[in-house]
Amino acid sequence: MSHKRIPKRKAAFAAGTVVALGAAAILLPNANASQDGSSNDAAAVAPKPLKATDASDLASQLQKLLGDAFAGSYYDADSRQLVVNVTAGNTSVVVQAKQAGAKVRVVDNSLTELAAGAKTLKDRATIPGTSWAVDPRTNKILVTADSTVTGAKWNTLESTVKSLGSDMATIKKSAGTFKTFVSGGDAIFGGGARCSLGFNVTAGDGSPAFLTAGHCGVAAEQWSDSETGQPIATVDQATFPGNGDFALVKYDDPATQAPSEVNVGGGQTVAIQQAADAEVGSQVFRMGSTTGLADGQVLALDATVNYPEGTVTGLIQTNVCAEPGDSGGSLFTQDGSAIGLTSGGSGDCTVGGETFFQPVTTALQAVGATLGAGDAAGGAGGDQAGGGEAGAGAGDEAGAGQEAGAGGDASASPGDEAGAGQEVGGEQAGGDVIGGQDTGNGQDAGNGQDAGNGQDAGNGQDAGNGTGDAGQSHN
Repeated sequence: MSHKRIPKRKAAFAAGTVVALGAAAILLPNANASQDGSSNDAAAVAPKPLKATDASDLASQLQKLLGDAFAGSYYDADSRQLVVNVTAGNTSVVVQAKQAGAKVRVVDNSLTELAAGAKTLKDRATIPGTSWAVDPRTNKILVTADSTVTGAKWNTLESTVKSLGSDMATIKKSAGTFKTFVSGGDAIFGGGARCSLGFNVTAGDGSPAFLTAGHCGVAAEQWSDSETGQPIATVDQATFPGNGDFALVKYDDPATQAPSEVNVGGGQTVAIQQAADAEVGSQVFRMGSTTGLADGQVLALDATVNYPEGTVTGLIQTNVCAEPGDSGGSLFTQDGSAIGLTSGGSGDCTVGGETFFQPVTTALQAVGATLGAGDAAGGAGGDQAGGGEAGAGAGDEAGAGQEAGAGGDASASPGDEAGAGQEVGGEQAGGDVIGGQDTGNGQDAGNGQDAGNGQDAGNGQDAGNGTGDAGQSHN
């Protein structure tokens, strides 16, 4: 059958009027100014206010530029600045980073040293119910243990962390239990399991498909958009556990219309313009079939999580809540960038907890798919995350936020990131809002502002990527 998913009204996160500068434009002109001797001008080296997506792109470029001196970065949402860690004794790279527009912080631990610490944890303390990731804000490895890690298991973990030294690693307990968020119920169904659709994509052979969690993909081969309905899609590739938690599921009907958007409830959709890498400290939104819409912050990248089913690496750690049935759901930013797929975590949306996400850029690269009708597969590292050379429209290899990337002209982009208490779309934000409404669990979002992707810099589709309407995606 032809399972059509016709786009509904699109919800813009906010009506901003500032066109963001691309990260490449931020980096290169200021670096040249330094060579021209203008570094004495205080304004030339002052940290620049950035959107989170621009900060992520700039961080990727600075990591390449600074080499081994680069020791991580994070986004300071209050000041809207990118903070870059550099190791001691690298005066020249400090100047380079400042000239690029970043705030620079000298730290003790290099990424190589932190990676060695993570390897020690892997070798000595791979225990179900534990996770670890580098927190660039503390320049340490943050180790988390859920409520099942007790007795001898806790002693092993604690002694391993202590062996690394207090200047290298810290440990904390989580009240919940680390688990994948798959459940029997609603949204997309397969083999008695319920998951959430992440983002609609185009597979490498040109057929319509979607991304969801890998543990959903290994749980069932065929998936339906209703509990008693016929299958509409079949798993093509799935990874879990191991190097990620993602699956590519192809629609059985090649004529399926799979718009690039996320359904956020109430008949509203949000255009997804591109795939982008997460940046620690940035605000993100999650949509899932169980709990609806929720928001929070990115806490760490490249996290290792030891689920009962096995170890998964390369995840994004956040403080966004999620519950069973939310697995595979969309993680995205205010300006419409696809960031992640819900994997698992601990806690719920009543008491809170940690939730881990599979990076979309990594998943796209692994399965050879593209967002919409030609965004760069992967879009990682800021090189093509804004929909650059791969056919998204503008032709510049720009990061998120460039005119060719996150939303095109100013009328379609929210402009600035909105922190807690800021006003977005003319209404007071309760943490943050979409189209002026609170983003609390399961609440409808958006006032239907047009944020479609048929902009100057868009990829020519109605909207970015994500779920279709409610029957196909999140309810």
